[in-house]
Amino acid sequence: MTTKITPAGSAFSLSKYLTQRAQLIEDALEASLPLAGPGHPKLREAMRYCLLGAGKRFRPVLMLAACEACGGDWKDILPVACAVEYVHAYSLVHDDLPAMDNAMLRRGHETCHRKYGEAMAILAGDALLTEAWRLIAAWGAQSDRTASAAKMIEELARGAGVAGMVSGQGYDIEPEGPPDVEALDKLHRMKTGALICAAVRVGVISAGANERLLDKLTKYALAVGLAFQVTDDILDLAGRDTGKDTGADVSKGKRTYPIMVGMDNSRKKARDLVREAISALENFPGPVEPLAEIARYAIERDK
Repeated sequence: MTTKITPAGSAFSLSKYLTQRAQLIEDALEASLPLAGPGHPKLREAMRYCLLGAGKRFRPVLMLAACEACGGDWKDILPVACAVEYVHAYSLVHDDLPAMDNAMLRRGHETCHRKYGEAMAILAGDALLTEAWRLIAAWGAQSDRTASAAKMIEELARGAGVAGMVSGQGYDIEPEGPPDVEALDKLHRMKTGALICAAVRVGVISAGANERLLDKLTKYALAVGLAFQVTDDILDLAGRDTGKDTGADVSKGKRTYPIMVGMDNSRKKARDLVREAISALENFPGPVEPLAEIARYAIERDK
C-alpha cells in the first residue's frame, strides 16, 4: 500500500503537526540535558539556553517525517532526533560568534556569546556537538542497533563536517572564485542544505528503507534545504522579522539570491525547488503529506 501526495489546501494541518512534533522533541531535549548534572554548572546552563526554547525543530521534525514516510516508527528514534538538534544548536552558537557573523539576536533572544561571553559560548557549542554523538551511541547500544547508529553518525558527521556545513561556513567567510549563482548554490547546499539532507537520510536509515527511497528523499531534502535558504535570503533583504538580526547579509556585503538575481527571480527559484521536492514524494509506504506541506511552507513564509 503506497500513499499519494495530497494537494495544497488539503485537510492536513501543518501547523498542528509542527506544533505537536516540536513539543515532543522539546520535551525529549529537556529530559536529555537537565540543569543539574555532571560538568561545569554555567556550561550546562549555557548549553540549555542555546538548545531549548523558541526553535522550530525543523531538522528533527523532518527526520521523524522521513522515518514515518518510509514505514518506520518515529517514536523509537526521538533520542536521535535530539542529537540532530544538538548539532544544529552547536552550529548556530558558533555561527553567531564575533569571529563569524557577530550576531546579536538568535530566535528572538540574545545570542549565547552576548549572554554568557565568547569563551563560554565556544565551550557550549563544543559540548553540544560532542553530546550529539553520545546520544546516538547510547541509542545504538540498545536492542542491538549498533550498525544503524554507526550509519547515522556517519551521515550526520558528513553533513555537519568538512564535506558539508563547516566548509559551507568557510565559503561564507572566505568566498572562492567569481560571485556567481553556481558558487552561491554550492555555499548554501553546504552551509544549510547538508545538515538538512543528513537529518532526512538518518530518518530513512532508521526505518531500514531501501536505496530507492533513500535516493528519492535525498533529492527532496536537497531541494527543500535550498528553498528554505533562498527564502531566508529574501526575508533578510526585505527586513522581515525572523527572530535574528535582519539586514545583516546586506550590511556585511554577503552574496545572496535576491542581491544577485533580484527578488522576482529568487521567488521563482524557490517555487521551482519546492515543485522539485514534492515531485520526489511518490510511491512511499507511509504518509508523505507532512513532507509535502513542509516543502510548501518553505516559501509560504514569504507572504
